[in-house]
Amino acid sequence: MASHFAAFLEVESSPRIARPAAVLRYDDQISIATSRNHELVELQPSSSIVQRLGPFASPSSLDTATPPDLESLSSKPGSPSSEPGVPESQLVSTDIVPSINNPARNKWRIVSACCMLLSNGMSDSAPGALIPYMEPDFHIGYAIVSLIFIANAAGFILAAPLTHWLESRFGRSRTVMICQVPVFAGYLVILCKAPFPAVVVSFFLIGLGVAVNLALSNVFIANLANATELLGINHGFYGVGGTIAPLIATALASNGVHWTFFYIINVTLSAFNLIFAGWAFRGYETDMPVQAQAGQNQNIDGPAKKNPIWRAVKTKATLLGALFIFAYQGAEVSISGWIVSFLINYRNGDPAHVGYVSAGFWAGITVGRFVLSYPARRLGERLAVFFLVAGAIAFQIMCWLIPNIIGEAVTVAIIGLLLGPVYPCATVVLNRLLPRDVQTTSLGFVSAMGSSGGAVAPFVTGILAQGLGTVVLHPICLVLYGAMILAWFLLPRTLRRED
Repeated sequence: MASHFAAFLEVESSPRIARPAAVLRYDDQISIATSRNHELVELQPSSSIVQRLGPFASPSSLDTATPPDLESLSSKPGSPSSEPGVPESQLVSTDIVPSINNPARNKWRIVSACCMLLSNGMSDSAPGALIPYMEPDFHIGYAIVSLIFIANAAGFILAAPLTHWLESRFGRSRTVMICQVPVFAGYLVILCKAPFPAVVVSFFLIGLGVAVNLALSNVFIANLANATELLGINHGFYGVGGTIAPLIATALASNGVHWTFFYIINVTLSAFNLIFAGWAFRGYETDMPVQAQAGQNQNIDGPAKKNPIWRAVKTKATLLGALFIFAYQGAEVSISGWIVSFLINYRNGDPAHVGYVSAGFWAGITVGRFVLSYPARRLGERLAVFFLVAGAIAFQIMCWLIPNIIGEAVTVAIIGLLLGPVYPCATVVLNRLLPRDVQTTSLGFVSAMGSSGGAVAPFVTGILAQGLGTVVLHPICLVLYGAMILAWFLLPRTLRRED
């Protein structure tokens, strides 16, 4: 019986297949998708593997690989052999995205960037509260005192072509230290009660240094994970500086302290930033090789690469982004610089009290950047900007028409709240649209044009205010908001870098 049962099992067992069908495996699929010349090369999988697998990308067809395994593999940088025909400079997008804790020193770099933005915010907002004291001190009017804004913008414009050159020659650590030198010198000249022409030169030096640290900080943070929130925090510290500076400046000047002594704070901060930033960004090229390599790629591969400014200017996103930030900072600095004078002249405000309205505007910007950046990312940065600017238009009209200092102070603060997250959102969107190897130059150019707007608009406001009064502030801001919406609407829709 046992022998018959064994025979039965032998007869019913599956016959051995002499030539089994080929089983589609992970390695087989890669070899099919690549050139035969690379069959013997050990390939490094990249983010395009999943796309090449197509309908076969299932756990069974990939042998033992599971979706998490593929995800971890696709996060590794590809090699030139794994991406035939694709320039090596474009393979940087496959690297693991750095974050606030990866590498570990990034958290100190973010702290350093926040400290520099804090100082920048104090520098930009203080003149609005100090102009009423600068004019009688130098015996000048609106038009002449507005030259400080022009000088500051000239420094930003000069910094645009210098930023990449400085970084490629000296490295990130030395560059952030170098850019603090003219900032420190400018504040020191003002502190020494120099004549007005020297003060104008000082604002040029301040603009030059601030432009470099702003461009480098924007590029660094915009390429980290959760960039919108981190940029919101970073520029939120700019708002903190913008908030406390008018408060301190008004408190000092209204109590008989000479207005120049306010800049003791800025001198101290710039000296601290010089040392701290140099330490925080030490080893940046080793810790952040993707960003460093992308910057170096501007100097290779033909004449177009050797002129990063020309490449940046030819990019549609750069030009429209520059127009957008030009109008944004024009409106921001115009409100900060002239709202106090408007309230004094048209609402009979007391200079000792209405100086705090400028602080309320910057407080709104600060809260907006800390609080609204995350909801803006959830909604979508592009759509959020449209809603925010539309709200700013509505409250700007209310500020123009409400004949009450308290009511106008509230509307000015709300305008700041709505404008706050606009800059971080715009930086994130532009960063997505720009080729990585021109990001530093492009964002430097955008920052330069933004500062130009922050100089031209207040200057034009001062010129027109000389004959028409400071009420011209409101129509100028409305025109600038319209330019922002137009530029934002015309930005390319695709969120993919095109090299």
